Amino acid sequence: MKILFVVNNIYCLGNGLDASARRTVQTLRDAGQDVRVLSCENLEEPDGPQPEYRQKEFHFPIFQPLIKAQGYSFSKWDGQNIEAAVRWADVVHIEEPYFIEHVAMNWAKKLGKPLTATYHLHPENVFYSLGMGSWSLPNNTLLRYWARVFLDNCVYVQCPTENVRERLSRFHVKANCITISNGLVPDKCIRPQTPPTDYFDENRPLEVIYIGRLSGEKDQPTLLKAMRYSKFASRIRLRFAGQGPNQKKYQRLAEKLYEEGILKYKPSFEFLNRDQLRELAAHADLAVHCAIIEVEGLSIMEAMQQAVVPVIAVGSCSGTSQFALDDRCKFPAKDAKALAARIDYWLEHPQERWEMGFKYAESMEKYDIANSVKQLIDMFGKAIEKKHNQIINQNTVQ
Repeated sequence: MKILFVVNNIYCLGNGLDASARRTVQTLRDAGQDVRVLSCENLEEPDGPQPEYRQKEFHFPIFQPLIKAQGYSFSKWDGQNIEAAVRWADVVHIEEPYFIEHVAMNWAKKLGKPLTATYHLHPENVFYSLGMGSWSLPNNTLLRYWARVFLDNCVYVQCPTENVRERLSRFHVKANCITISNGLVPDKCIRPQTPPTDYFDENRPLEVIYIGRLSGEKDQPTLLKAMRYSKFASRIRLRFAGQGPNQKKYQRLAEKLYEEGILKYKPSFEFLNRDQLRELAAHADLAVHCAIIEVEGLSIMEAMQQAVVPVIAVGSCSGTSQFALDDRCKFPAKDAKALAARIDYWLEHPQERWEMGFKYAESMEKYDIANSVKQLIDMFGKAIEKKHNQIINQNTVQ
C-alpha cells in the first residue's frame, strides 16, 4: 500500500501531534508499508531527515511568535507538489484540518483517492491560546466546520479515545469513526520490583511530576493550587517537564508557593529528552495530569509505563481519564481541593501506591503502537476497497 501522510510539520519538537505522526510513520514502514510524507521541510535539522514531498514554512503575520511558542508551525501549499504526492498515493491520510490538508483533500477528491484522517486536535486547542478555550460558540462552530469540510470527506476517521469518538458522533460526522489509540513505543519499565530502602521514610521528599506542554489547556496551575490544600505539601517536590508559552507565568506561581513556605522544595521546570523522561517517571511517587483539553495524553501514558500512579483530570474534552484503573486516580478538572485529596490519599498509602504502579505499567502494554498500526493498516485497506467499489458503482449507474 502506498500511504501518504499529510501534516504541517512532522519535525516540530515539543509537539505531541507531530511526535505521534513520526512514530506512526516509522512503525508503518517497519511493518512493510510504503509511506511518504507531505510536510514542511525539517527546519530543526536541515541536514537531517526530510519529507518526501517538501514544502516551505508559512509565516503568519502577527501570530507567528505565538504559534512558535506552542511548538507548532504551518506549511505553505505548493499545488504542483501536492498534486504529485496525491497522484502517487493509494490512500491519503490527513493529520490536521488546515490549509495544506485542504489542498491535498481537494486533489484526492479530484483524482478519486480515498481519504482518511486522525483526529488529533480539539478546537479548544486552537482557541485556548486566544483566551477563548471555554467559549462554546467559537469552539462548536469550528468543530462543525471541520466536520463538514474535512471529516465528512473521509472514509474513516481514527479517534484515539472513546471521548473523541463520542464527541464526533454528537456532531454527526458522516465518516466511519473508529477508536484506535495513537499507540506507545514499547518501553521497558526500569522501576525496581522492590521499593528502595528509604521508600517508607516519613522524612524523604515526595516526587510529584507533571509532564506536558506549559500552556493554558494543560492547566498546571490547578496542581500548584492543590499544594495549598495538601497535608503533604512540605514534603512534595514538584517537577514540571515541558516547555511552552506559559512557562514564566507558571514559574512565578510556583516560586510564590516556595517563598510563602507552603513548599519546602523549590519546584523545577525543565525540558527533557525521552531517556530523561523515563528516569523521571521511574523515580516519581505520583504523576499528575490536569489537562482540560486532551485528545489522548501520550505523555502521561508513557509515564505509566514506568509504574508511576497517575492522578488524572476528568473533563468533557479530555479522553485521558479512560486510562485510570481506580476512581481514586481521577478528579474533576480544575478542582484543586479534589486533586489535593487524591494526592494525599496515594502519598498516605505507599505500599498500595507501589503495587498499583505496576498494575498501570501492565495496563499500558495493550497500547503498543504495533497494535495500533495493525488496525490502521486494516483501516487503510478498507478505505481503498470502499473507494474502489464506490467508483465502480458510480460508473455502473452512468
